[in-house]
Amino acid sequence: MSTSMIDGGEGPSVVAVAVKVGNAGGIGGKGSRRAVRWALENLFQKADRFLLIHVIPNITSIPTPSGKQTPITELDANVVSMYTEDMKSQIGELFLPYKKLCKGKKIETLVVEGDNPASGLVGYACESGINSLVLGSCSSNLLKKMLYGVGIPSAVLKLAPRTCNVYVVSRDGLISDSVTESSSSYGISCGISNLWCGSSSKEYIIESIPATSSVADITRFNSQTSNHEKASINSSTMSSNPLRSLDDAILQTRVANRSSASSICSDQSNLHAEVEKLRLELQNAVNMYSQACDELVHTQKKVQMISFDRIEETKRINSAVEREEKYRKIAAEEKQKHLEAVKEIEMTRNLLEKEAHEREIAERKAMKESSEKEQIVDAVLISDKRYKRYTIDEMQMATNSYSKTKVIGEGAYGKVYKCNLDHTLVAIKVLSSHTPEKKREFLREVEVLSQLSHPHIVQLLGACPEKGCLIYEYMENGSLEDFISQKKTKFFLSWHSRFRIAFEVACALAFLHNSKPDPIIHRDLKPGNILLDRNFVSKIGDVGMAKLVTDVVPDNVTEYRDSILAGTMFYIDPEYHRTGTVRPKSDLYALGVIILQLVTLLQPKVVISKVESAVNCGRLFDILDDSIPDWPLAEVTEFTQLGLKCCSLRCRDRPDLDTEVLPILKKLHEFGDTSRKIGKNRNDAPSHFYCPIVQEIMDDPHIAADGFTYEYRAIKIWLERQNASPVTRHRLQHKTLTPNHTLRSAIQDWRLQSTSSKSST
Repeated sequence: MSTSMIDGGEGPSVVAVAVKVGNAGGIGGKGSRRAVRWALENLFQKADRFLLIHVIPNITSIPTPSGKQTPITELDANVVSMYTEDMKSQIGELFLPYKKLCKGKKIETLVVEGDNPASGLVGYACESGINSLVLGSCSSNLLKKMLYGVGIPSAVLKLAPRTCNVYVVSRDGLISDSVTESSSSYGISCGISNLWCGSSSKEYIIESIPATSSVADITRFNSQTSNHEKASINSSTMSSNPLRSLDDAILQTRVANRSSASSICSDQSNLHAEVEKLRLELQNAVNMYSQACDELVHTQKKVQMISFDRIEETKRINSAVEREEKYRKIAAEEKQKHLEAVKEIEMTRNLLEKEAHEREIAERKAMKESSEKEQIVDAVLISDKRYKRYTIDEMQMATNSYSKTKVIGEGAYGKVYKCNLDHTLVAIKVLSSHTPEKKREFLREVEVLSQLSHPHIVQLLGACPEKGCLIYEYMENGSLEDFISQKKTKFFLSWHSRFRIAFEVACALAFLHNSKPDPIIHRDLKPGNILLDRNFVSKIGDVGMAKLVTDVVPDNVTEYRDSILAGTMFYIDPEYHRTGTVRPKSDLYALGVIILQLVTLLQPKVVISKVESAVNCGRLFDILDDSIPDWPLAEVTEFTQLGLKCCSLRCRDRPDLDTEVLPILKKLHEFGDTSRKIGKNRNDAPSHFYCPIVQEIMDDPHIAADGFTYEYRAIKIWLERQNASPVTRHRLQHKTLTPNHTLRSAIQDWRLQSTSSKSST
């Protein structure tokens, strides 16, 4: 081999460096880096291409997620291809350290599959025409080579073709160079002695055959070089391991060479040419054989895949046929059902048309009857003389075209105007939600209101159905709300008047609840709807918005009805608000709140909780209206407790209006009326004759622990409920009462004198 061939003078120079090939040959990370550095320093400048090659084992199986290995023959070609590409991409990361060594130089990387690294490198060198192959070795120690056997560099040196220069680099430098070995052992001009002594020249020629060649090709080559070799080589030399067959061939060749030395020496020049020719033919045959094997394997895999696809396609076809048969049966059943459904629809359509015709006739008949009844009702209502009916023009004239200057109030139901009508001062309420469609309902309510006549219900004087106007008597002193909220301070209500107002409101509610044939429930009782006339007599207003209840639900039953809740927040019955069911006792809850407001003047949202807390702590006097200094303790306590009972959350826990509430309020009203009459002569008696609790002249005065004198009956009731002084509000040391005989005698003398003076006059 000439130096020009080794250096690649006859074609493009390709330099390859083997990197990261298994541990058997000692080529590890350090050895590979040394090889790359050496190649860059010595061969890179002369190379047209510079390759970094890494050999991986042939992929025969693919691991599954469970850890098992599945042969690639049982898998789809696409899966195998994807796995192979994935493996090569992962292995491609091994080249990163070597690319850094190259420092931006133009290099190429390659991953090759092979049975072992040596055969893979040699095979690729033969196929691609590599001129120089550089390998790294961790150690050149002879002892290690003997222990671990022949390494990858040695195997590559033996198997590499003559056209490829192999360089092995260790940490001591270049330890092997196939160029120098071949030049020293293969020179033809050295003579026959050099051929015998340098047997490596023969071995190099034979062992340069790629690892993929067969022993039969080696036998063919030897038969052409010597006839004696035919007898020494037989079929037993064939083996599945190329390296082992190659060693046997080398041994036999050496024997044959020794036996035919004289003939070889004489024909040395011819032999060299013949050997070169046979080597090329053998290399071509090996390449063709390898290609044929690859094509055979590929064809077998393709046949297996086609067979597998055919089986799968057959299964799919059979499954599709079964599904088609199944769907055909289902379609037949559905078609039968469809025909039956069409018949039923036709029958139903005929029935619906018949029913629609009958319903249309019935509706026309009902509309005719309803129209006739409405005409009769309108005629009756129009002819009713229990209230006066006004026209729209009269309403517009009375309100001065509904001028804002005439407005004296505005509520949820509409505005209230103060007007003069028929030379009488009246209040006209114009409903905001009145529509012509509600005319009939409005007339019915007016009919009900016109039948109500009670001294404590605002009297309805007339109405205008077309405009939705109600004409009431005018109440000079406004509403109870004006007094409680202190909007008007021109008048003062004593405790006698407050007891009386509560009694009057209860009487009006009892009248409404006992109406026949159906009870009337106000549903919106509040201080704003309790009006006061010029004599401070109370009357309930807005009864026209009351709920006419035909079926009264028992108090011990909770029922829900679809209805629109009416009323004002904090005065609405909680059970009515929760269930939508209205009862006569729904008005009783609002009455209880009003009673508590009469004695405290507190806002409705806090009055119940504050009064309950004060009563439980025995400090009722702390929250009473301080504008009244002479609250009768016993009576106001009873009055307050009645209000709390009326404010119970459940209807069943509230007292009965007729049998419980009215008797108590009547008694308190009579007590207040009597006290008011007696109070007219109050200035005639000394102040210490009066009980601080009931504000009356004492009949049986007793001294309590606080040093003050009280009426025995009043102080006894007081001490039964609490242990604080009625005057000082301090805790009493004891509850012992001592009769005040001196004061009693003085009171008796005063009464005798008062009686004598009255009789003399």
